[in-house]
Amino acid sequence: MSRKPIPAQTGERSRTELTFERPQMLSALFGQYDRNLVALENRLGVYITARGNRVGLEGTAEQVAIARDVLNDLYQRAVRGEEVDAGLVDASIAMAAEPTLDGIISAERAGGAPPIMIRTRKKTIVPRTPAQAHYMRELVTHDMIFALGPAGTGKTYLAVAQAVAQLITGSVQRLILSRPAVEAGERLGFLPGDMKEKVDPYLRPLYDALYDCLPAEQVERRIASGEIEIAPIAFMRGRTLADAFVILDEAQNTTPAQMKMFLTRFGQNSRMVICGDPNQTDLPGGVAASGLADATMRLDGVEGISLCRFTAADVVRHPIVGRIVEAYEGRDG
Repeated sequence: MSRKPIPAQTGERSRTELTFERPQMLSALFGQYDRNLVALENRLGVYITARGNRVGLEGTAEQVAIARDVLNDLYQRAVRGEEVDAGLVDASIAMAAEPTLDGIISAERAGGAPPIMIRTRKKTIVPRTPAQAHYMRELVTHDMIFALGPAGTGKTYLAVAQAVAQLITGSVQRLILSRPAVEAGERLGFLPGDMKEKVDPYLRPLYDALYDCLPAEQVERRIASGEIEIAPIAFMRGRTLADAFVILDEAQNTTPAQMKMFLTRFGQNSRMVICGDPNQTDLPGGVAASGLADATMRLDGVEGISLCRFTAADVVRHPIVGRIVEAYEGRDG
């Protein structure tokens, strides 16, 4: 592989060469038509050449150092069977520049397992952004976590993965996933079917996350046995949720009364994660009517409760999603 060199950047020029032990992994690392390498060149301003199992890097000393760390990180991920796509390239660049994550990247480069991970039946999940790394730590160390930020940052997905991991190991006996069924422009009464069929579309993202972490037959079996329960928030009233991992998604669409009811369901040996975007509510009164905004204001700083905040920079869907979020936040701000 050889492309036209990128014009020289200011700063001292540096060159280095990487040698990869498993050449068969390089097609996954480079991507179709070398698109991952092209992305690295464009993002970091380096010039990359590839010959056999060797990759040459040229640019400023800082650019080359980051590109080297990113390529080593992505190579280890490819070896572990992760798909190296544009989102992962962007995430690895962000993490390589984050000093608090040097230990994670160094461990992966050395061939060891990263110290922050979630293991489920179908996959091993590692953080893609610094905020995700912090969130994954909090999921292990705190009993109640508020995950706040825009869609696509992994708030609910990582919570479901951690819940599945704890269900598998037996540290909790039940997994309860809930979400307010807010009528965003449509009326539940006009939807066909019984109550379950009416509310299931609102709970679909929770099902999707489950099926990504557990084989389908296990999901169905555990739902049938009651180990996994997926229900609207109204179904939580009057219960005490002990020995359970409880997740509330789309929490910005709860009222203060609903949020108080939900939070006080907390029982012994339980963990509760409340996910939502305080800036995006479908309630008629807007953000001022949101139970999520009210709760985070009241509970910020309370012992045992962690508030994890995500921004558009933490979006791990298609890169254009992050740019869309930034555009809307800038216009609304």
